[in-house]
Parts: sequence; structure tokens; C-alpha cells
Amino acid sequence: MKKNTHWDILLSNQVHKNAFIETLLSGTATGELSYLNSRRGILFSDISIQKFIEKEDQYDILETAPESNRKLRTFSSGEQKKVFLQYCLKQTPDYIIFDNPFDHLDQASRVALAHSLEQLAHTVCIIQVVNRVADVLSFIPNKARITDNSFVLHEIDATPNQPKNEIPVQIPKPLKPFDTQENILIQMKEVSVSYEDRKIVDRISWTIKQGEFWQLIGPNGSGKSTLLSMITGDNPKGYGQELYLFGKKKGSGESIWELKKQIGIFSTAMTDLFKRNQTVEQMILSGFFDSIGLYIEPTTLQKQIAAQWLQVVAMSHLKNKPFNKLSIGQQRVVLIVRAILKHPPLVILDEPVEGLDDENVALVIQLITILKQETNMTILYVSHRIEPTLKPTAVFELIPTKTGSIGKINQIPNHVL
Repeated sequence: MKKNTHWDILLSNQVHKNAFIETLLSGTATGELSYLNSRRGILFSDISIQKFIEKEDQYDILETAPESNRKLRTFSSGEQKKVFLQYCLKQTPDYIIFDNPFDHLDQASRVALAHSLEQLAHTVCIIQVVNRVADVLSFIPNKARITDNSFVLHEIDATPNQPKNEIPVQIPKPLKPFDTQENILIQMKEVSVSYEDRKIVDRISWTIKQGEFWQLIGPNGSGKSTLLSMITGDNPKGYGQELYLFGKKKGSGESIWELKKQIGIFSTAMTDLFKRNQTVEQMILSGFFDSIGLYIEPTTLQKQIAAQWLQVVAMSHLKNKPFNKLSIGQQRVVLIVRAILKHPPLVILDEPVEGLDDENVALVIQLITILKQETNMTILYVSHRIEPTLKPTAVFELIPTKTGSIGKINQIPNHVL
């Protein structure tokens, strides 16, 4: 086999991805990929990048980019991928496994990375492992789908899978409705945030009202995480500014815990918090107590509501299955249900479809759509990707400038919805 025999491999979330990658790197691949067994490979992934960040911090060293005199942590998400790719190339591997390389990247960075990979394909073998058809690269001739842990390659179908189960429209009622007096949940008036003399966001004005559905977008490093931390009350930079959270000005004596009770949050990083061997039912029930795990005996009514939610997402049969044995997509759905269980006034979904296959993306989008239709919860959806089937009422876009990112509201025309 020639060195530049490239592959695009589409993985279902049912596949143990780490085990598959390990078969390649350990030289134990079978079938059409066995030509890699005599070659030396390296893994390019978000997890690899995070491990190098932790290593540099632990030993206080500069390993990935010593010429820049900067640790990997100090770069933005897009820059980290560029720097780490250069580090991988310096190791002169025969092939590089790219594990979902486009995750967490804005559109411009995705285009730039795709161009870099196309140029790279002339000198090193590329094995790209992705979960979504949209991420398959046109210049890679060999394409296959893996659907189970036999790791057998199947012919790829360019049509994304749809969810196997349609979510019923009826959403369970909350155990105790929130007494929300305020129509305006979040209001920013000319809010600016700087770190070490570098302005991140510049005079942001944004009003989020009850029942609205927003998508927050912006390039890597534009300040999305900064705005989220302002909304959740976690950022001390909010003090002294015209920032109002659920009707109270930041710094006016509001309780951070009372504030957090009104917000349901999902982020991809949350999955790593739940290490104990809890069942799917226990994970959902923990949402009543805002705890990492279930330590309080739930009431009969709480169990009934959890059971209703399991029916909604067609996972009743998984009630007693350990959470950490679920597929990634199923884990995401459980954690989203946990976040919305109490019908909080505001729900923040931070990149909920990253790392999911097309079937599970469709399931999550379906759930979000029904929440918008059947409840009065305000939804703030954060993602670089524009999903064709997701219909936010408005988009708040962060646009970087030399003096920090400014905000732009993009209304979605009715004929698009």
C-alpha cells in the first residue's frame, strides 16, 4: 500500500471509538486497514490536546510550541488545533488519525482546517474518524461506515440517519412550577469585559425574554464562554455593570444559588463529572436536587415524573442501565432531560450535538424543538453549527474587532421557520 492511502471513516455512537482507534495505533487492525499495522501513527484529537495541556501545566514545560514561548492552554480552540497539528507533524508519523477534528470550530476555522488537511494529504497518510456525514472530506477517496464493535467497514451512505424513535409531543408537567414574575430574564446594557488589558467583549447589549429561543454563535475566542458566565452569575466581571439577572442587578445582593436554581445547564464537559455507577433513572432524578449523583431518596411523585420523561425520550427500557454504559448520544439526552426536569425558566445548551452521529443529532434537535413548542422555557442554544432542522427565533452573533467582540442580533425571517 502507498503511504498516502487515506480513509474517511464514519462511526456510529454505538461504536467504542477509543477501542477502534487503539486497534489502529497498536498495529492490530484487520481487513482493509491492516496495511497500517507496519506503520507508526499518532492521534490528533481534543482529548490528546487536553492531555498535553495538563502535562505542560503539571510539569511547567513548553512542549508543543516552545518556539512561541507559550503553553498550549493560552491559545484559542482553533489555534490549539493548529499548534498541535504542527507538533504532530514534527514527530514524522507515517499516518495521523484525526478524531472529529472539526468539533468546536467556527466555520472559518473549519474551512481553513479542511484546506490544511488537503495539503497535508500529499505528504502523510490521513485517517479521519468522524460521526457526521457533513464532516466527510471530499478529497479522501476511501470512505466507510462502522456500525458496531466488530469494526467491520461498510459502504457509506451519504444520507444522514434519522432517529429511530419519534418523540411524543406531550411533555411532563413540572413538579412545582417556577413563580417567574419577570418577562425579561437576562438584560445586558453596554456590558464590557477585559482580561489583562485585553478586551474580550465590547459594549454588549442583549435582552433575553421568557419563552424565547436564541442561538449564540461566534468564532473561537470571540467571548461566548464569557457571556455564558455572565448569564449564570459566575463571572465577577459582572459587578458594577448594567447586568440584570432575573430582574435583579448583578451585585445588588442576589443569591447565586437562587439564581442557579432558575437555570438548567447542559455542556459536553458535564459527562465527565458523573463517574459513579448510577443508573439512568438515578441520573435523571438527581436533576430535582441539582446534585452530581443521587444522595437523597426521591419521592414517589418525583419517580413518576422521571418515568414520564423516560417515556418521552423512548428510554424506559434503559431505566436501570448504568449511565456510563450508554452511548454518547443517549448520555446527552439523559443529561438534557436532567437539565430541564424542573422546567427552569432558562435552559442553556452548550454545544449539545458535538460528537454525536447524525441519528442522535436528529434526536436531540427533535427534543429541543418540542421543548420550544410545548413549554414556556427560554432556550439558549450555543453552537458553531447551523442545524437545518433547528429553528431558533433569533441568533446573537459575536463579531470580533480590535477592541473586543461586538454583538449583532440576526432575526430569523418567518418564511425560514
